[in-house]
Amino acid sequence: MTVRSSPSVSVVIATRDRPELLRRAIAAIRDQAYDGPIEIVVVFDQTEPDQSLTDTSPDRTLRVMPNGRTPGLPGGRNTGMAASTGSLIAFCDDDDEWLPGKLDAQVQHLNSRPDVTFCTTGIIIDFDGVRTDRPSPVAELTLPILLHNRVTEAHPSTFLFRREVIDRIGMVDEQIPGGYSEDYDLLLRAARDGTISCLAAPLVSIKWGRTSYFTTRWLTIIDAQRYLMAKHPEFAKDRRGEARVRGQIAFALAAAGKRRAAFAEIGRVLRRWPLEKRWPVAVLVALRIVPPERVLAMAHKTGRGI
Repeated sequence: MTVRSSPSVSVVIATRDRPELLRRAIAAIRDQAYDGPIEIVVVFDQTEPDQSLTDTSPDRTLRVMPNGRTPGLPGGRNTGMAASTGSLIAFCDDDDEWLPGKLDAQVQHLNSRPDVTFCTTGIIIDFDGVRTDRPSPVAELTLPILLHNRVTEAHPSTFLFRREVIDRIGMVDEQIPGGYSEDYDLLLRAARDGTISCLAAPLVSIKWGRTSYFTTRWLTIIDAQRYLMAKHPEFAKDRRGEARVRGQIAFALAAAGKRRAAFAEIGRVLRRWPLEKRWPVAVLVALRIVPPERVLAMAHKTGRGI
């Protein structure tokens, strides 16, 4: 007879001023058909914690607390992880929903693969009511794959990892400008540390909305991408990977109205990897032929990003 092991799982939700969506996210986690204990830690960033959410049920506890670290998503996630007790840690954004079977499938996989330290799943992207299935395109995330492709399907709301991973690679980076791509940075470090498995099935619903980007937001994205390239020396050694990130920077520069800087960045992309697909889009935006909001909307409709 096989005795099934059901380790304790801590789910960290960092939130701010989205009470209705938050309650949906919590309900989807509580409804998981998982026979082990689930601890939900909700961290309120720059807003008062809603004590009414607190639940002390033996197998589905929920605690709320303020973000006691750097304001923003990275600090919120770190606050929650530091306060959590589970042997496995998961993230869920406050506007996303775990689908039935998500947690059980990942825990079973980790139990069957002691070599795996980190697990993700596929996703369903909900953009303006249009739902797009995005199964994971790979079974394993390696550092070379992540340098060439952010792999949108490996969304933070799909993350489930062993607590010792954080002990080795460190917590979420709170120094990244605006907290942008903090999840990508975590994946890069986790890929150096051990094996990241990707379950193909779309097991999390990700809500994308139409986002308005002001110039300051584009500049934050530029600073964050340059920060990541400086932090991870592998980009400088991988022409295609560096060109991909520089293509994103070129697009952001063009969207921010910095045409000269955008074309200078496009030149760097062409020198590193001319086949990078983002530079022609950056040219169209820099020349004001296509507005950046339209590019993003078209990409999001197909479940893609820039």
